[in-house]
Amino acid sequence: MSPYREGMDRPAIDTTALQAALGDRWSRVEVVDETESTNATLLADETAPDRTLLAAEYQSIGRGRLDRTWTSPARAGLTFSVLLRPQAPVDTWGWLPLLTGLAAREALVAVTGLDVGLKWPNDLLVGLAEKKVAGILAQTTGPAVVIGIGLNVSTTPEELPVENATSLAVEGAADLDRTRLLVAIARRFDERVAQWTDAHGDAEAGGLADDYRAACLTLGRDVTVSTTAGPALQGRVAGIDADGRLQLDTSGRITAIGAGDVEHLRPSQ
Repeated sequence: MSPYREGMDRPAIDTTALQAALGDRWSRVEVVDETESTNATLLADETAPDRTLLAAEYQSIGRGRLDRTWTSPARAGLTFSVLLRPQAPVDTWGWLPLLTGLAAREALVAVTGLDVGLKWPNDLLVGLAEKKVAGILAQTTGPAVVIGIGLNVSTTPEELPVENATSLAVEGAADLDRTRLLVAIARRFDERVAQWTDAHGDAEAGGLADDYRAACLTLGRDVTVSTTAGPALQGRVAGIDADGRLQLDTSGRITAIGAGDVEHLRPSQ
């Protein structure tokens, strides 16, 4: 039996309700049973219009940051990607994954009632234990940006891939309806993108930067940051600059980091 068929006991996304709820603000909204990667599908689609949303009930070859694999049982989570053709300057596009995380966090707090925070650059963490409930991956192709989101919804403890992962169900969320969750995230994402676009990508002028900082759990924390550029760095996060980069204080020297994998260090570490 295929992994998608194994998830048939879980409710499907209601495509008709999703499309009706999102309306004309979205050029194309599609839900497929199975695909290798929603990000890869949209990256390969040169004709996809701005604000295309593709969700998959099962994704067989998902990707996370630093080329890690990302898997989820069929219909257990939300796996979707959005394609944008931004009007703001290219050098401001680094804010897109950050505003995506902010929008998803705001939607989840509103729908589920959970305490959700952000780990720079784009993980969503839940509760005092700060376990990861969702991750984001942004990729560019010419004049387009594709942003993928993976959110654990009804995933059981046995189905979670790593110890520091969690799901909305495990955390006791008030609402696990994936259609309502996707509508809420997409609507808030659209609003945040409009805010960023109206400010011509200037996250400081538009208020986006301050809103992100207020929701970011990484500020002021001792962290280890892994990048593809060299050895991991350890220090304290001094801020997030106007370009969305992490400001890492390593023994009094500030290093600006545009992309990387962050580990929050506990006081004992």
